[in-house]
Amino acid sequence: MAFLLALDQGTTSSRAILFTLEGRPVAVAKREFRQLYPKPGWVEHDPLEIWETTLWAAREVLRRAGAEAGEVLALGITNQRETTLLWDRKTGKPLHNAIVWQDRRTTPLCEALRAKGLEPLFRERTGLLFDPYFSGTKLVWLLENVPGLKARAEGGGVAFGTVDTWLIWNLTGGKVHATDPTNASRTLLFNLHTLAWDPELLEALGIPAALLPEVRPSDGDFGETLPELLGAPVPIRGVLGDQQAALFGQAALGGGEGKCTYGTGAFLLLNTGKRPVLSEKGLLATVAWSLGGRATYALEGSLFVAGAAVGWLKEVGLIRESAEVEALAASVEDTGDVYFVPAFTGLGAPYWDPYARGTLLGLTRGTSRAHLARAALEGVAFQVRDVVLAMEEEAGVRLKVLKADGGMAQNRLFLKIQADLLGVPVAVPEVTETTALGAALMAGVGAGALSPEDVAGRFREAERFLPTMPEGRREALYRRWREAVERAKGWAREG
Repeated sequence: MAFLLALDQGTTSSRAILFTLEGRPVAVAKREFRQLYPKPGWVEHDPLEIWETTLWAAREVLRRAGAEAGEVLALGITNQRETTLLWDRKTGKPLHNAIVWQDRRTTPLCEALRAKGLEPLFRERTGLLFDPYFSGTKLVWLLENVPGLKARAEGGGVAFGTVDTWLIWNLTGGKVHATDPTNASRTLLFNLHTLAWDPELLEALGIPAALLPEVRPSDGDFGETLPELLGAPVPIRGVLGDQQAALFGQAALGGGEGKCTYGTGAFLLLNTGKRPVLSEKGLLATVAWSLGGRATYALEGSLFVAGAAVGWLKEVGLIRESAEVEALAASVEDTGDVYFVPAFTGLGAPYWDPYARGTLLGLTRGTSRAHLARAALEGVAFQVRDVVLAMEEEAGVRLKVLKADGGMAQNRLFLKIQADLLGVPVAVPEVTETTALGAALMAGVGAGALSPEDVAGRFREAERFLPTMPEGRREALYRRWREAVERAKGWAREG
């Protein structure tokens, strides 16, 4: 039997999942690693721990499946995006801890670049904003703060990469220094239109081009693993950033198709087809994937709070376990006109108000725990509608169906609420590990074993939730939500 192996390197753990060519999981292995916080707002990982836990997971999943490396047709990699690493090209040794996507140390640098008037240029070329989230300013910080590093980098002795590149380097014994367009498009250095590193942007940030990996298609040839690592060489034929991998794994392959991953926060991606859509509403334009060198693009919107809203209910004692929220919220027909804006850390797209704060409105003596639980679920669903409307307006396409994954996708009541408040169907897949599945299927395409049509055929719905709420009711509730948001905005602003 031929298998596809996905390496899913995440923020807190490294996982490996073995799939059949039909996209069915055979075995899973997972190992967590340390989170390092050297200063407030700083987040780092040990690059060697990332590599060692990933290699362990790859070996362990084969052992658990009773499979040999020679039975693996191809390997796909998906990864936490934007996390930034530098290493010595000769020794392969890391030159600093990885700076994680969550890290905020480059906030002053982003503000300085914005003050220089550079943001419109970067936004037009990369589809991104100046924010510490992205790799480019992390790389600048490393070059400026690690003694002697910039001179070594200019001399060609240093390699830069996001996590995918670091894993490829180690899997191939340093033979391949490469990334794909989905990860490159999160660096602030990659031109969405030319699908290449942008010399003008590199010059503006003072980054030597000699650092950069080669950019290969997502279904490209990324070499093969050293035989001694897994017992036989395995071709690496698929690479995707994690959110793009979930979009691919959900088979959202056409314009107007989208997915939302509901974790602590939520990531919503809308396929915009063969053109990047540059946002004026704080959304991000990104490469969804590149097949055979031809790019498909997406708009991305991030919600700061999704599952964290349910977590808050638990923290304040309204529920004992997160799983209780569904039954509790289902015990009432509506929220009793209670609105919960879960802006615990401000509001993201399309509002972008860091001073907004979590707000409960409409409380009466008749308000119960159940009303608050239902309002929390609706608050997440309303936020998703906010982002979807902004995406539809900017992309000029209508969302056909929202494919949902992540922890909250196990809550059937929430999915029905989401469908009703969006006015479009919400579908959940049989295989919930959509990120790893997307990487595995991309590797199958890269190996020539699957076509994009095959990928579409691999998506199997477990259930579809249809909107039944009358449109007038939906719009009235949404107007009230927008009023609630206005009351939450600006709350923490001094003075």
